[in-house]
Amino acid sequence: MTTPLLQLRGLTKAYPGVIANKDVSFDILPGEVHALLGENGAGKSTLVKTIYGLVKPDNGSMLLNGAAFEPAEPRAARAAGVAMVFQHFSLFDALNVAENIALGMENPPPQRAIKARVREVSDQYGLPLDPDRIVGELSAGERQRVEIIRCLLQDPKLLIMDEPTSVLTPQEVAILFETLRKLSAEGTAILYISHKLEEIRALCDNATVLRLGEVVGTCDPRETSARDMAELMVGTKLHVPEKAARPAGDVILELKDLSVKAPHRFGTTLKGISLEVRNGEVLGIGGVAGNGQDELVAALSGEMRVAPQMIRYQDKDIGQMSPNARRRVGLLAAPEERMGHAAAPDMSLIENAVMTATTRENLTQRGFVRWAKARGFAEGVIKTFDVRTPGPANTARSLSGGNLQKFVIGREIMQAPDVFVVNQPTWGVDASAAAAIRQALLDLAAKGAAVIVISQDLDELMEISDRFAALNEGRLSAPRPAQGLTVEQIGLMLGGAHDMEVAHVDA
Repeated sequence: MTTPLLQLRGLTKAYPGVIANKDVSFDILPGEVHALLGENGAGKSTLVKTIYGLVKPDNGSMLLNGAAFEPAEPRAARAAGVAMVFQHFSLFDALNVAENIALGMENPPPQRAIKARVREVSDQYGLPLDPDRIVGELSAGERQRVEIIRCLLQDPKLLIMDEPTSVLTPQEVAILFETLRKLSAEGTAILYISHKLEEIRALCDNATVLRLGEVVGTCDPRETSARDMAELMVGTKLHVPEKAARPAGDVILELKDLSVKAPHRFGTTLKGISLEVRNGEVLGIGGVAGNGQDELVAALSGEMRVAPQMIRYQDKDIGQMSPNARRRVGLLAAPEERMGHAAAPDMSLIENAVMTATTRENLTQRGFVRWAKARGFAEGVIKTFDVRTPGPANTARSLSGGNLQKFVIGREIMQAPDVFVVNQPTWGVDASAAAAIRQALLDLAAKGAAVIVISQDLDELMEISDRFAALNEGRLSAPRPAQGLTVEQIGLMLGGAHDMEVAHVDA
């Protein structure tokens, strides 16, 4: 039998009020693509941080190539041959690719040598990348290539990847998988974390499933259905969102030639966006990251002001209205970036509830916060949306990414908006939680609200949308009925095709 590359034995890590990992044991073989599965808060992040030297376990041991492995910091893990690509990229927009890669090296060679190696490795693994490009000008997929190539220059024995396809197009996913298969064939082991179970089935050789910090099972993803894996993760039957038939109501929100300059150098200018959104409908907006999604949400939420007549809500021009004023009349929004934008990391969940729900939930009186009522509202969000946390007094930073996402989305939905705009509603969320969030959005529309869902997950958009439009370089295609749209038609729309070209595909 092949000797394991990495052996985990009885790893345990506890934090106040929660056991993140409990007696976790499994092996990873050389050249194996090993999936680590589990719902949000199952302990996946703590475990990989332990392997990468960011967390010290309370108990247990690790062996790497048969020798004791106890990295005190990531530098030690990298020196031993362990590399990691995080879900959130750690890159500087104003620097070029080669400069960013140099920052991750202990003793970087001259820039000329780095650029030559970047070109060599990018060609070798099918990850085209120009070392002279400014990172702020790169797509999300190209940024990920920078992170991957930075790891590959270390010649790793084990590559850890955390949600690597969450911001990639289908074409970029295909390129990434080819690269990972090539690395695997060369003997590099890959520990792969993802909530996209069909991708796990297509790529991985084995899977270890965590639930509440413990290993609850293993499987061969190629012989296990996505539904069975999801149900093993959550320990119960998986709920499938139900989309009720409902007629669209009156127009409640209208954009008229919405044009606004990008707020910073690496942003995207919005160009002549026009559309109508009706009560009771879900409008899905797709697009590759960096095509104007953040700017559109900012314009709709009031964070970015525009000419008054460009946004009309309930027959009133609101382009200059502030975010709080829009919330007061029923237009609410949840941005993509949950930590630092949708939630303040070091504030409690109660305080984070106060920040956006004060007006609609009447959480202040004569200028003072009604803390008991605020706590009750936060507890209601936690209970209704199954947010895994010891209590509402815990900080936003203490939650796993998926649980914070459930709190942020739930906080807005429970304020009963008339229009709800949400960007990437299930980003980094497990299958069970994603289904619950999608059902909550469908239920909101069923009650008569207009819901605008901006997402890079096309399966998600096709599942819940009544109409679909695509953003490309700040321009929005004409919305079309989602039912019956083909992958080819969606691809044309995402690529900025004119309506004539899309219509030609129909014929």
